[in-house]
Order: sequence, then C-alpha cells, then structure tokens
Amino acid sequence: MTEPLVDVRGGTLRGSADGAINVFKGIPYGAPTGGAHRFLPPVPAPAWSGVRDATGFGPSCAQPGSAVPPGPAREKVEQFMATFGFLSEEPVTSEGCLVLNVWTPAPQRDGRVVDDGARRPVMVRIHGGGFTMGSGSWPSHDGGTLATRGDVVVVTLNHRLGVLGYLDLSSQFGHGYAASGNAGMLDLVLALEWVRDNITTFGGDPGNVTIFGESGGGHKVSTLLAMPAARGLFHRAIIQSGPGLQARAPESAAEVSGMVLDELGAPDPARLHEMPVEQLLAAQTAIGARLGTMGAMAGFGPVRDGAVIPEDPGDALAGGTAADVPVIVGSTRHEATMFLAATGTNASSTMDDDTLRTQVETWAGERVDDVVAVYRREHPDASNLDIAVLVQSASMMGRGSVALAERKIAGSATPVWLYLLAWESPALDGFVKASHGMCVPLTMDNAGVVPMTDYPAAHTLAARMSAAWIAFARDGDPNHSELPKWEPYSLDERATMIFDDPPRVEHDPNRAERLVWA
Repeated sequence: MTEPLVDVRGGTLRGSADGAINVFKGIPYGAPTGGAHRFLPPVPAPAWSGVRDATGFGPSCAQPGSAVPPGPAREKVEQFMATFGFLSEEPVTSEGCLVLNVWTPAPQRDGRVVDDGARRPVMVRIHGGGFTMGSGSWPSHDGGTLATRGDVVVVTLNHRLGVLGYLDLSSQFGHGYAASGNAGMLDLVLALEWVRDNITTFGGDPGNVTIFGESGGGHKVSTLLAMPAARGLFHRAIIQSGPGLQARAPESAAEVSGMVLDELGAPDPARLHEMPVEQLLAAQTAIGARLGTMGAMAGFGPVRDGAVIPEDPGDALAGGTAADVPVIVGSTRHEATMFLAATGTNASSTMDDDTLRTQVETWAGERVDDVVAVYRREHPDASNLDIAVLVQSASMMGRGSVALAERKIAGSATPVWLYLLAWESPALDGFVKASHGMCVPLTMDNAGVVPMTDYPAAHTLAARMSAAWIAFARDGDPNHSELPKWEPYSLDERATMIFDDPPRVEHDPNRAERLVWA
C-alpha cells in the first residue's frame, strides 16, 4: 500500500500504512501555545499549504524529565518505568504540542483514504501521567491493534500539562487569565471538536465517540463529563483507575500559583510569557516537591472555577450532568504496587506491625485500627505488606471508582458498569500483581508491548478486555461472547466484572472492605 493521503479542514496529510490500518501521526489540532499564547485557551491550528507529513509523532508537552542522575540509580528507574510501560523522558517536547494521532481501517483508493460510509465507532484515548507528564505516543497507547480487532477509529493526543496547563493565574492577573487553571482541559475540548469536524474523513462516526483514559487520563475523562464545553462531543466514557470526583478548589489553586510565582521571582505577566519553558518547569518541580511525595505531580490539575468547571465532577454526575452518557469505571486490585516498586519495595520486602499501622493511618486516620482489623479478617493469610497494598489501592482508586458509579446512578438512568482487574502479573518476581497501569496495555490490546503484561494469560485477557471496550464503544454495552453476562451496576446487586483468568462476575465483592470505609 502507498503512503495514504487524506484531506482535513487544515489541509492535506500524508500518513503511513501498517497492514490494513492507515496511520496519521502528529496532526495539529491547535496552534502553538508558547509566548503570547501561554496559559490562554487554545485556538485551532492554522491551515497549511501543500502536503503535510504525518508519519511521525509530534512533540509531547514540555514536562519535567527524569530527575535521577546518570548511574546505577538512573538505570534502576529506567528499568522500573519500562516495566510499567512508561517513558522516563519524552523524546521531543515543545509548547507546540497540540497534536493528535489517528489509526483507521478505512480503505485507500488511488492513494487516498476514503470515507466508505462504514461510520465506525471512534475511540479517543486520553493519556495518564497525572496532570503533569505523559503523551499519546507511549507504546502502550498504539491504536493499531485495537483498530484492527474492532474495526474502529482510534485517536490519541497530547495536551498541555503541569504549570503550562493548570496554573491558575486568575487571582494574580485578573480576568484575562480566568481559564488558565483549566487550559489543559480546554485543549482536550478542542481536540474533541477536531474529531467532530474531521473524523468522517477517516471513516469514523462523529456521532459515536467514546473517550477513555487511565489514571490521570481517567480523571480527565471524569472532568470532561462535568464540563459544559464538552457536552455533545462524546457519547460514552470509560474511566480506568482514575475516578475524578473533585476538582481543585479555587483557593488551593491560587495558593499553588502564588508559590510558583514566588519561586520565579514574582514576574509580571509579560515576563511570565517570555521566560524559557525550562525555568517554568523547574519551578513546577520545586513546588511539587514541597507539596507531597508525588513530587512534580503534586499541586496541578483542573480547577473548579465556576465557569469551565462549574462544580466538582462527582456532584455534577449526581445532579444529572452527562445523564445521557453511559460509563464504565473500575480499578485494579493492587494499584499500589507500582508506586511502592518505585521506592524499592519488592516481593522480598517485609513490614512490621507498627509500620503497617502507620501506613494505614495515612489513609484511614482515626479509623486505622478498625480498617486493619477488617482487612486481617478478610485476608487471614496476607502479610502486613499485602494488607498495606490492599488498603492503599482501595484508598487511591477502588473506593473512588465505586463512589463515582454511585454518583452516576443517582444522576441518570443510563447505565454504569463497574469492573475490578484482579489478574496477577508475575513481573518483578510476582510483586506487580494487578498493579496500577496494567489496564492500559490490556484494554489497548497491546499486552506484548509492556513487560508486565507479556504473558500468555495476559494476552488472552487483553483480547477479552479490549473486545469489551470495543463493544461498549459500538453500542454502549460491554458484553460479548467471551465474557460472562455483565449487568450494569446497581445499589442492590452491585454486579462487578472481575477481570481475571478467567473473568467472572461477583456481586458486591469485598463487601466488608467497602463497608468499613463507608
């Protein structure tokens, strides 16, 4: 097959062919966001003349790279990140990062991709990495296998992150910066508008768009559900290990922006627009380190500003926002192992009773003894480290996923499906288990790309999970022939798909744990 051409509203693109899939990468959906455009809402990309090359990924958003110096420690971090499918540093970064990528099974004719009238479901993958790192070009996000399996059009994208996408300057610099704390979310809206206006050319159906994301990507999906500007731009949503029930309060966002500005020497707006981006990222890293153990990932994210995001997503869902959008939401059983592995904890690590109590108290507060007692009773053979993993995993993503499902039920009649990924990876001597991030290669049908999922059982599970995501994108119901019957979640039955080998449905799994947190 030849290098395919396709016409979009900005001009002509030249992509590449990967078997029966036509691929277009680095397509600009928004104009560069540096200089005078920094911190401001995005605008559409300008048109171009001639044929634009779309055979390689565009730049990722400028973001802090690995802070680990060269040497054995750096090598260990690189190995850890590779195991979990992450890049320690993006190959190319820029403030001209508003680009997206499209994989389509639409056929070629005379060297051009043609709209064959198939009106394929469109699946828009929103990357994780909190709100401060990542890109749509991570290997685990490759859309080729998903497009092939499901005859769907897959889109991934980049958007502004961290200090560039979520620095709320409205309290310092006034109305002109009213949307600065949500610039990264408005980038996502602009990308979805691009999909609406152009995806028919790629054989996709702009009236059947599913947004899905994991971790920070799931939080972004949660937030888009609550944004008036995003209404009608997508029709189904999947939230993987990233339930976003709350946005940042304006007061908290103003405090963080004040800290950043102080770190930068209290610049005026003109100077802030002229600063080298490296200086801004250094300030982000410095402030993030003060705010919490997540380093540069702390302190940045969407702001409940009353306009772009009128209310917290959880409250919006309970009040009927996005009532017509069916949702899948879920988490992994051992979310915490990824974060613990980053600190050097592994399968041979041990934990004494006092350390366990301290760990659980972080999440449970004065309920610490009740929580430990319930988990010991429910898991009599578990070690202290095992219990710490289960408690942290429930606190990080599990409880929030159930809560989001409950809020969605309260606000609409459209169904919500709940899942728990429980398959335990043998990676890192069995410590990975069902870790945070594992659902990405499984749902993208890219199990062979990431070492923690390149096992026969994971490939089988990837086929089942990706088929469920495709079925949901096609008609709003994730059921298919390779899964047991998966009923929508309800407060009476609490049906939950347990993705394991083999998958099974349980009603109110881990009930005692759910109730002790409630």
